[in-house]
Amino acid sequence: MKLVVSLITLAVSFSQVAAIVPVWGQCGGNGWTGETACASGSACVAQNEWYSQCIPGATSAPPTSTTTGTTSSGPTTSAPPSAVTGFVKTSGTKFTLNGKTYTVVGGNSYWVGLTGLSTSAMNQAFSDIAKAGGTTVRTWGFNEVTSPNGNYYQSWSGGKPTINTGTTGLQNFDNVVAAAKANGIRLIVALTNNWADYGGMDVYVNQIVGNGQPHDLFYTNTNVKNAYKNYVKTFVGRYVNEPGIMAWELANEPRCKGSTGTTSGSCTTTTITNWAKEMSAYIKSLDSNHLVAIGDEGFYNRPSAPTYPYQGSEGVDFDANLAISSVDFGTCHSYPTPWGQGGNETAWGTQWIADHATSMKNAGKPVILEEFGVTSNQASTYTTWFNQIVSSGLTGDLIWQSGSHLSSGNTPDDGYAVYPDGQVYPVLTAHAAAMKNRG
Repeated sequence: MKLVVSLITLAVSFSQVAAIVPVWGQCGGNGWTGETACASGSACVAQNEWYSQCIPGATSAPPTSTTTGTTSSGPTTSAPPSAVTGFVKTSGTKFTLNGKTYTVVGGNSYWVGLTGLSTSAMNQAFSDIAKAGGTTVRTWGFNEVTSPNGNYYQSWSGGKPTINTGTTGLQNFDNVVAAAKANGIRLIVALTNNWADYGGMDVYVNQIVGNGQPHDLFYTNTNVKNAYKNYVKTFVGRYVNEPGIMAWELANEPRCKGSTGTTSGSCTTTTITNWAKEMSAYIKSLDSNHLVAIGDEGFYNRPSAPTYPYQGSEGVDFDANLAISSVDFGTCHSYPTPWGQGGNETAWGTQWIADHATSMKNAGKPVILEEFGVTSNQASTYTTWFNQIVSSGLTGDLIWQSGSHLSSGNTPDDGYAVYPDGQVYPVLTAHAAAMKNRG
């Protein structure tokens, strides 16, 4: 009988050990039916109404949630997001907000102001990101058209641009900002595109210089640069006092070549660096409240390096650009598969993060991995990359791209999109908590 009792006691002991949630594991949230006891040295901390996590060194009590209605899918109540006040600044390699560290984690939702979403749909898109711990979303502040239709920000006719300040233009972007703020999200806004999607640089060149003229004239032609400045003056000027904007970006992925591949043959890393100096200083002259970045992919200028993103062939010199005094932080992107690293994505991306963390420390400015993606093994690859981001000290990251299941259908998916009911969202949530805990 004593033996039986001992075995029962041992079994109970084993079950109690097995019931402990490991560090960074989920321990609560609306609808959670799993274990809530955290491993020694950690405590269960609410990240949002849907997810609580065992955070090392935390002392908060396990969260509680209040539900109304009769089913788990009914309405819920949770603490509202913090009011969006103050402007994000930099201090060394960190971002700060109202004297405290501001952690950049979240995603890209380039489409949120351009695909005809209602304000309620915008709200859901931002809410999905916020529920995973996101603080920041990168989106497009451009759409150049020659035949006005739907939502757009600038239309062109006969070489002359007209900025759309109406309900399908900047007034609609006002809705984007409001929806983000309602969910405690700040925006990083890119002001033109290297690529043909949503118009971009080639529309300026085609309209002002002539159809089919070299893409890189965007960086050097005086009339083109003045037209870009005119657009920036109106767009940036509208939001100078808006705390919902975290930063402006000169462009999405500026390179010597665009979608057409046509260049003058004289574009070098110096070409784009000089343009970045001029345009970042111009934005600073208009707006002293907001940060400015380039929005480039973080390519290096090391011609003897073994892989092309390091070789300078795209006209981008990350270290030189990060040194520009009117550029507040650096950006890098990571797409190992199309960059020739198929089968080596995880290891190559990990080294890419480590190298940009080194550049960050050398420059004494923040650097964020503001776009990254693989289309297979996402959860495991991103977990490895996130571990490198946390350990290396890289300032922050934004996944490409955040997705939502809206009543009108799913948001755009180019093969990289992650959705709230997928395998990646728990990884994002755990990572957001780790980054915030890192401080």
